[in-house]
Amino acid sequence: MAAIGIIGGTALARLAEVEGELDPATQQPVETPYGATSGPLLRGRFAGRDVIFVMRHGPGHALPPHAINYRANIRALADAGVEQVIAAAAVGGIGRGMRAGRLVIPDQIIDYSWGRAHSFSDGHAAHGKAPLQHVDFTEPYDGELRTALVAAARAAGLDAANGGVHGVTQGPRLETAAEVNRMERDGCDIVGMTGMPEAGLAREAGLAYACCAVVVNAAAGRGAGGIHDEIETTLARGMADVRRLLEAALPTL
Repeated sequence: MAAIGIIGGTALARLAEVEGELDPATQQPVETPYGATSGPLLRGRFAGRDVIFVMRHGPGHALPPHAINYRANIRALADAGVEQVIAAAAVGGIGRGMRAGRLVIPDQIIDYSWGRAHSFSDGHAAHGKAPLQHVDFTEPYDGELRTALVAAARAAGLDAANGGVHGVTQGPRLETAAEVNRMERDGCDIVGMTGMPEAGLAREAGLAYACCAVVVNAAAGRGAGGIHDEIETTLARGMADVRRLLEAALPTL
């Protein structure tokens, strides 16, 4: 049975590493034709399943969203035999009901990022001249994997929104209130910085990909207090809920 890929941040990796469930396969990032992964692949058993974890921002959360080598991360997972990828992401809440601490299993994406290497099909000889693909991205997340995550959240007693539009901004700065207002008019429910090109690359690589987002703050202009204070208060608890969801979901995949 193929290992399940998990892409997440430092907070989620720490939850598993503390209990010794994941061990670095190597102390160095994995080299791919597209360069090195964000950090070493972490392999182990989690919730009874073989998993391969990629720390999206690298050790110490050093890589900003626009500098992450998304192509290397996805390529390394595909080369390792992964067929399904669950991505965890901390996001800001825009739409009604997107309160801090809530989990969201989005079903759509609007990409506001720019300048990122967003395709394997770049014609570069060193990359093996990957064939040009016009992938169907009508539904950017895998339907079956999304359904499994929603069902697992319900089984675990977690308040997870089934669906939502994930707006992806460039970062690393947070958005202005006016930008969030525009995103709301566009139909965005949550805002993050790492959902693209990760999801698109997973589609090109033939991987089933879904996202479990945790709202860690009200987006700019939506909250009463300081954004960073709210993130600090919410992040650890939210990622603990993501872990609970993974514990419920992985045995069903």
